[in-house]
Amino acid sequence: MAGAREFKPLKEIGTLPISDSSELKFYVDEYKGYKYGSVRTFVKGDNYSGPTKSGVTMNPAILEGLIGALAKLPKEPAALEEKELGRFPKRMGIELVLRITIFKDATGIDLREWVEDRDYKGWSKKGVRIPYKELPKALDFFKEMQGLVAK
Repeated sequence: MAGAREFKPLKEIGTLPISDSSELKFYVDEYKGYKYGSVRTFVKGDNYSGPTKSGVTMNPAILEGLIGALAKLPKEPAALEEKELGRFPKRMGIELVLRITIFKDATGIDLREWVEDRDYKGWSKKGVRIPYKELPKALDFFKEMQGLVAK
């Protein structure tokens, strides 16, 4: 019997803690010969430790647009208001949407897929939320990813 596939990305870029039991991992991986950047929530628990379904993947064009939009943001959010910063097409009917969001009085950067097809129009479960205070680190991780994915 084969064991569960161990998570082994091509290159781990960095990690941002989210809580005592979860973190965001930034890494580069490859699928069918194409390299992509990825941000995924990982959990640490008694029953399971490892990747969750919450995450997003980015090709070089998405990373370029994302870095450009995030680089324009101030170190501190100007006001507590939600704002869409950009939409980046992934494939027909799916866009990666970059937004500033407020959840439980905390400002964060939300990267989430928006789906539009004949059966459904709205947010998918595929997405991550980066605490706003971690924006400089996240931006550095995205820039490093961009250099590795473009090769």
